[in-house]
Amino acid sequence: MKLFSIKSQIHKFDTAKDFAETFNIGEGDFVLSNEFIYNPFFGSLNLKAEILFLEKYGVGEPSDEIIDAVFANIKGKTFKRIFAVGGGSVIDIAKLLVIKGENTALDLFEKKVPFIKDKELILVPTTAGTGSEVTNISIAEIKSKHTKMGLSTDELYADHAVLIPELVKGLPYKFFVPSSIDALIHAIESYVSPKSNPYTEIFSVKAMELILKGYIQIIEKGEEYRKEIIDEFVIGSNYAGIAFANTGVGAVHALSYPLGGTYHVPHGEANYQMFVEVFKTYNKKKPEGKIKDIKKILADILNVSANEDVFNSLEKVLEKLLAKKPLKDYGMKVEEIESFTDSVIEGQQRLLNNNYVPLSREEIRDIYKTLY
Repeated sequence: MKLFSIKSQIHKFDTAKDFAETFNIGEGDFVLSNEFIYNPFFGSLNLKAEILFLEKYGVGEPSDEIIDAVFANIKGKTFKRIFAVGGGSVIDIAKLLVIKGENTALDLFEKKVPFIKDKELILVPTTAGTGSEVTNISIAEIKSKHTKMGLSTDELYADHAVLIPELVKGLPYKFFVPSSIDALIHAIESYVSPKSNPYTEIFSVKAMELILKGYIQIIEKGEEYRKEIIDEFVIGSNYAGIAFANTGVGAVHALSYPLGGTYHVPHGEANYQMFVEVFKTYNKKKPEGKIKDIKKILADILNVSANEDVFNSLEKVLEKLLAKKPLKDYGMKVEEIESFTDSVIEGQQRLLNNNYVPLSREEIRDIYKTLY
């Protein structure tokens, strides 16, 4: 039985200039990025690659419409390497560009085309959150289906994952918090996954330690202090990505997708809304398994008693960073409790199969009801 693998070479550079020179970025390369990221760090380097700024086609998380617009832009062009320098949206779209053929987003996400990788992929994250640089997953809003879909196939793994902490230092606090909470959730969901094993647990636990200890310091010293310890978050989110690339994530992500797809709630924030309630449900159903281990790990990091409600203690820490809101405040309607539940069951079995314990329709519905 396969336990663990890391498909990508992982690199770390002090500066964007060092990275660009080492990888010799130039003709025959395609770089997908955002202007506000690319120009301050790469603009003066006068790279000869073809550069495309994603905001030309829209802002926010990727949708099938944005993906198809990017496909149209490079139609008929030949590139040897695809570079992504950006957050989860840039990285998730860039992954799709390495698949051979003139594809549409829907065909890819519904797996209606053959998956043949014909370009090298180099991913450079500029947030400390998704861990997407080391996973084989791409996520997009499919507007016709009013939800998000995930595509998972080994062809989407990067050949090289590149960490450059200086690119993350300028991430505004309001984006830093939900993205890094997303990484924390990756680590915790990975730890309780049925596919979790002693190898993935090493990365999960270290990610939790780096992120939560960093949060405690930021709460004590102020939000600007994050820039002093940004390396810990960059590495921590990468560890979490390595963990969940091997185990998958579960119900937290599954339940967040209809909220994110319908009301455009950022991915990390949508996950945060579901996080603690899902784990409280797990704890009620099977308190003696891996959930007991995770409570002890979290209690040790947070310096609280494992006999306390550790998930409430964790939520109090996270609330100091990002206020939790009832789902109705995002615009969710009461009747959508039922339709969101059905959407999760029908469309997110890939994730639900990774749950710590199976959740019934009634249990999923009750989580939405409690959070509404």
